[in-house]
Amino acid sequence: MAKNRSKLIIFTVILLAFAVLSYIIGSRAPKEYPDFLSNSPAPMGTKAIFTYLEDELGSVDRWDHSPDLLDKSDESKLLVMVEPYFIPESEETTGYREFMEAGNTILLFKTVPGGMFDIKISGSEPAGADENTVTLRDPQGEERNAYLPAPVRIEPADKDEVLISDEAGPVAIQRPVGDGSLIVATAPDWMTNRAILEEDHLPLILTLINTVNPDTILFDEYIHGGGNASTFATLYPQWFLIFIVQGAILLILWLWHQGKRFGPIETAREEYVRFSDERIRALAAWYRRGKRYSDSLNIQADYVKLLMQEKWGIAYSREWTESTEGLARKWTSVSEKEITNFVKGLTDILQRDKMSKQEYLSWSKKIDRLRKEVEENEARTNILTRKI
Repeated sequence: MAKNRSKLIIFTVILLAFAVLSYIIGSRAPKEYPDFLSNSPAPMGTKAIFTYLEDELGSVDRWDHSPDLLDKSDESKLLVMVEPYFIPESEETTGYREFMEAGNTILLFKTVPGGMFDIKISGSEPAGADENTVTLRDPQGEERNAYLPAPVRIEPADKDEVLISDEAGPVAIQRPVGDGSLIVATAPDWMTNRAILEEDHLPLILTLINTVNPDTILFDEYIHGGGNASTFATLYPQWFLIFIVQGAILLILWLWHQGKRFGPIETAREEYVRFSDERIRALAAWYRRGKRYSDSLNIQADYVKLLMQEKWGIAYSREWTESTEGLARKWTSVSEKEITNFVKGLTDILQRDKMSKQEYLSWSKKIDRLRKEVEENEARTNILTRKI
């Protein structure tokens, strides 16, 4: 026993040391961020533009809930969507449209925006395409240099206004939607930390934002999976989660060491089969399925008559109507009138070939009551005999 305890203590110490080392090594490793997140300082994050706008405007925040929960009031909000990880479903698209129709604006940066908000494009994104520097024209007609990762251009509709374009076609357009608008640009890389200060990316971004002059700017993180984040992982730090997991493992090992059992207790068949006759159970189930209530009731009554002959001395060969006097002498807990009614009713029900389930259950309980009376009366008689 002492050896087992010492082994358990050593194992616990090793496990705790492993947990501490795992946490220290994991905390020193650089944190990895998905691309285009507004809280990501990585080269492909957008924390730089978020911080810049927060310092300049003050009213900048992140949105990580379903678009159905967006405030539809007319407050001139701007929702910035940078390279969504997925195309919103129809219900979500409806929420975005209602947001714009109420007088707000969505600024969508997506390399290939086709498929979102009925935007049509020309050209395609070649596999492994490198960034190319092009000369663009802004709404004031000034030339700007910028990187474009793919030769994708937007096909403007009749009511669309071209904001930024080059010789190949529009790079950014503005489309009216109800009282608001939709701005689409094919250059999400302009927003990243690594590229925002290169070329004329920042002036082009500010040009698109100042087109609507918003009071509030929201960076949509729902399109980056922010709405699916685990609440448990968000509320508790990593070291606490590791501690909980290691504690659970130690608890299981301790219970295992103490010999605790998990799951249902299964009694060995040989321990209970001698106390029950499986053939009787199978036969009873067969009678129930076949609705052979009359046969079953006759068997019960016949068994009780055997007990009455053995315990009370009432002959088995007698009919129930002939056993009334003997029952009245022995069945002292019931009145003579009740015994007479019982014998008469039992005789009638046993002579019937068919009966309902309710009748069967009722008379089965009455016969079982008599059986218990015979057995208990015999037990009381034996106790009195021993005392004498």
